[in-house]
Amino acid sequence: MHALLHINNLEVDFKTDAGWIKAIHGISFSVNKGETVAVVGESGSGKSVTSLSALQLIPQPPAHYPAGEILFTKKNGEQINLLKATAAQLQTIRGNEIAMIFQEPMSSLNPVFTCGSQVTEAIQLHQKVKKEEARKRTLQLFEKVQLPNPEAMLSRYPHQLSGGQKQRVMIAMAMSCNPSLLIADEPTTALDVTVQQTILQLIKELQHETGMGVLFITHDLGIVHDIADKIVVMYQGQIVEQGTAQQILQQPTHPYTKALLACRPALHPKGKRLPVVSDFLEVESGKSKVENENPNIKLQNPNSNVQIPNYQQTTPLLQVQELNVWFPEQKKLFGKPTFIKAVNNVSFDVYAGETVGLVGESGCGKTTLGRALLRLVDATSGSILLHGENILSKSTAAFKQQRKDLQIVFQDPYSSLNPRISIGDAIAEPMLVHQLQPNQKKAKEKTVELLEKVNLTADQFNRYPHEFSGGQRQRIVIARALALHPSFIVWDESVSALDVSVQAQVLNLLNDLKKEFNFTSIFISHDLSVVRYICDRIIVMNKGRIEETGTADDIYNHPQTDYTKQLLAAIPGNATMVS
Repeated sequence: MHALLHINNLEVDFKTDAGWIKAIHGISFSVNKGETVAVVGESGSGKSVTSLSALQLIPQPPAHYPAGEILFTKKNGEQINLLKATAAQLQTIRGNEIAMIFQEPMSSLNPVFTCGSQVTEAIQLHQKVKKEEARKRTLQLFEKVQLPNPEAMLSRYPHQLSGGQKQRVMIAMAMSCNPSLLIADEPTTALDVTVQQTILQLIKELQHETGMGVLFITHDLGIVHDIADKIVVMYQGQIVEQGTAQQILQQPTHPYTKALLACRPALHPKGKRLPVVSDFLEVESGKSKVENENPNIKLQNPNSNVQIPNYQQTTPLLQVQELNVWFPEQKKLFGKPTFIKAVNNVSFDVYAGETVGLVGESGCGKTTLGRALLRLVDATSGSILLHGENILSKSTAAFKQQRKDLQIVFQDPYSSLNPRISIGDAIAEPMLVHQLQPNQKKAKEKTVELLEKVNLTADQFNRYPHEFSGGQRQRIVIARALALHPSFIVWDESVSALDVSVQAQVLNLLNDLKKEFNFTSIFISHDLSVVRYICDRIIVMNKGRIEETGTADDIYNHPQTDYTKQLLAAIPGNATMVS
């Protein structure tokens, strides 16, 4: 009996100005019916290239396949080598037999069509049903993936949805034709833990119903623990280890796998430096070399008592008072208009040097609140006092003088970078605009320094956003936000797209920069283990309101409301994994 998907000795090269680069080095693994195989590794390790190759979604050139085969067993039992499939054959396979959920939903959805019409079109194309029947199935799918007000979502455009909601639309589209194989490339990256749990459960249910195989690409080892039957660990285009989930997570043999398991924030107390891959491996001439088989990385009890500075002895740097951000839901000829109360009567203080976590389910209003603090969305009423001055009462021209001190790192790095500007120029530009550097040469030197701080290199200065992986793009926008040495930063899901090893590097960087520059932050995230590690206090939001607030450890260990308890209960079970 054939495996559903069998990748055999696959090699992938890319043609660049500097010559050919080998991205995949002869990898082999299989996915069987009803089985979930997780592929884990750092950004740039070749995970996404492997998955995109299966559906032939990488243009040739620049891609070239010098060796190997990707064998897929169709619903009718026929086996086909996808590397040699014709365009017509691939058209019938994509979406119908093999579905894919991409990492960045905003760049995967068409901005000029409603979400409902895009899913309906996919169903009509492959299932050959009438439009009304396709629309009915779309509504059922929207209900299954727990989109709020599914009927209204049918007529909304992608930009009107939160990041998590957009990803749920993509998941509904992928599942619309009951595929034999689902390729999920970081499908829960933008989702809060409760919806993530629902989606993973939905995928499992569909597996039991249809025998669907799943190739699951992720950086979240908690998810891997909960859903994977087998794990494939990739590093620099090679498979360094593969086996059953229990074997890999409980008894890893390769130092790189040990590094991935050790650098999770949940295992470490607040403020302690997280171990990173370089503590386990040294890279020479593009090849991995074991530096230390048993590095002296001591995991400490994350509940250890850590001395937290009493920021509240100072005057609040930021005071939010009875803030409302309402959006009109629909216009009526007669009667009162109705509103979506994205932020509803919210009040809190942030003290100088403090990092405050903002958590809650997707659509709870945390991103809208973060953007309102920088006047990127208009507040309906209330006040935002920065250093005692109400920024909402200032003119646009007057507020522009303060903008360099207020920065935001957006959730979706691809849509926040200009695709026509090199990443080096994108980072250097604000320094020149605000005259923080005297000339382009000095700006470039500072840009290179920032790139290296976020684990990128000087020779990537002239590359464009599309040439980077999702995690690398996130590091670029973090470097750009830091370029102006801001005093206040809003981090909007800024580490959600990063694998755990790079996430550890960035969190270490944020801690170092906080000590050096003493900036104040609001850290928006759905990952409560990260928020607990990096933040001093946590504000829990639910349906536009503040549910509860307290120190990070108090919220994490002693939640007061049922809603917070529900969020904590949905965190993937990483406590049982090997440390």
